[in-house]
Amino acid sequence: MENEDKDMSRVKGGLARAEILSPEERHAIAKKAAIARWGEKPLKVFRKGSFKEDFGIDIDCYVLDDDQKTAVISKRGMGQAIGFSKRGDRLSIFVNSKNMENYVGREIRDKIENPIIFQRTGSAARNPISDQTHGYDATILIDICKAVLAAKNDGKLSGIKYNKMAEQAQIILTASAKAGIKGLIYALAGYSPTTEEVIAAFKLFVREEAREYEKEFPDQLYEQWYRLYQLPKPERNKPWKFKHLTLKQVYTPLAKSSGKILELAQLKRAKKEEKHKRIHQFLSEIGVKALRQHLGQLLGISQISEDHLEYERHFEKVFGDQIGLDFKAF
Repeated sequence: MENEDKDMSRVKGGLARAEILSPEERHAIAKKAAIARWGEKPLKVFRKGSFKEDFGIDIDCYVLDDDQKTAVISKRGMGQAIGFSKRGDRLSIFVNSKNMENYVGREIRDKIENPIIFQRTGSAARNPISDQTHGYDATILIDICKAVLAAKNDGKLSGIKYNKMAEQAQIILTASAKAGIKGLIYALAGYSPTTEEVIAAFKLFVREEAREYEKEFPDQLYEQWYRLYQLPKPERNKPWKFKHLTLKQVYTPLAKSSGKILELAQLKRAKKEEKHKRIHQFLSEIGVKALRQHLGQLLGISQISEDHLEYERHFEKVFGDQIGLDFKAF
């Protein structure tokens, strides 16, 4: 107990000293700590990769040749991962902003301000200085995502830009957690997945999470439904009739399945016990493409119709060749 009290006193004392240090002094301490861990000479790259081919984002990533085989994301790439542009050091400015001061700890800020310096090539370069690049331990991305979501939930980050950032942060966090637990089970079971398997699994998790935020139904279609069926616009949510229109005019005739796709999606949603989620989140990639095509056709039909009777006549002409469907007005 006495030792624990001493340890706690040392921690509190360290925190108190850190509070009175200037930014320059903290930077010097952090730099000294980085040198102690990584050494005076820059590390070399053991392996290099990129997110571009598989994820469409031009972000370089590396595995360094240190004992821990540290996974690194390029300095520029770390900012891009949560939505900043390639230009400028926006990440450093963001984590040091007033909005984030209570959500990003000093340890993370110091790591952002003192990136890992390493050589891009695995062997000595002709010009070691020009071959050096800066990056961050990849796990910092998780810490930043958690900070972004905490700040967003507390109302410190508002606006479309930060809404998108929060969505991206949630996708990264959840997909990484799913990939992490899957990788742990593989390791415990003695199974070594191939590179292709690891990338494919993470892509699947990212797609699953991204679907949470995708807006598949165009606002123009809702506007046409209001007009054609002369429905009043509620202050919140959408009219109850929209649910029936969505099931009857979208999901039931989707891909000329006569309701089979709808049944499969509903069954999948029930099995996962996620009734709060939208049906389109349980469609496959092919199903999503079919949905988008169907919605485009439906929007076109609605736009050329004067009223709901004409609209439904056009609808039946296009989609009414399916067995067991009732396309009468309701």
